[in-house]
Amino acid sequence: MRDNSSARRGGALLAILALLAVAVMLTAGCTTGTDDGTPAPGNGLSGTLAVTGSTTVLPIAQLTAEAFMAENSGADIQVSGGGSSVGIQAVGEGTASIGMASRDLKDVEREKYPELVSHAIAIDGIALIVNPKNAVDSLTPDQIRGIYNGTYTDWNQVGGASGQIVVVGRDSASGTREYFHEAVMQKEDFVRTQLEKNSNGAVAQTISQTPGAIGYVGLGYLEGNVKGISVTVNGNAVPPTLETVKAGTYPISREVFMFTKGEASDLAKAYIEFILSPDGQAIVEEEGFVRVD
Repeated sequence: MRDNSSARRGGALLAILALLAVAVMLTAGCTTGTDDGTPAPGNGLSGTLAVTGSTTVLPIAQLTAEAFMAENSGADIQVSGGGSSVGIQAVGEGTASIGMASRDLKDVEREKYPELVSHAIAIDGIALIVNPKNAVDSLTPDQIRGIYNGTYTDWNQVGGASGQIVVVGRDSASGTREYFHEAVMQKEDFVRTQLEKNSNGAVAQTISQTPGAIGYVGLGYLEGNVKGISVTVNGNAVPPTLETVKAGTYPISREVFMFTKGEASDLAKAYIEFILSPDGQAIVEEEGFVRVD
């Protein structure tokens, strides 16, 4: 009897040890990490983040948030657009955890929100786009500026077929507009007839539906329903591509940012670290941006 009882106890002990071993292996298998085996940034963290601002940065934020939350089931990252100015104001006033911007801070914003800290997460080219039916393939910086300040009003003035130029731009909350105004327009006023759109997607849609239109969008929005225009620099027509932005030959590009109030901490820090990790930067590149890692 005692021998049989001991055998049963021994068998039960072996079964428990086996179950514990399986549990350890399953736990190890479910632990997420980077390709080199190190733990993913923020692994296992929980909490809520409100991320708002630039529609240019929006695709990066949405996709990296999804990937981050898949690795951290307790995290809730809520992403919305509205424009760079909206994002900077939101994080500065404390109504958002992170503000997205496709430009750096203005002097007035630095004065108003001195605690803001910038985190460059990608490099973005700004592509001039026209309707695919438009025969114009390239423009010089002077021609682009002339179109947007109203000097040129017909496509035949810049090497195209006759037809009115419909100028499309971004609204005043846009960081892309701010950069375009400084880098391309050299702070000259935009033509008063410019159609102002509140997102890259709205610009691209208008161009795709309007044969005589021209607009500008982040490189990630350069898709088949619109045509990218090369920018002629020193006689060379440079197309808006990841390769030319990486090489520094495409003249209209800039860093895009996430801003925090003070140094990023806790969940915000982990999320930004994830964006800057190899996995996050792979998403950046897939969305048509240039990596910063």
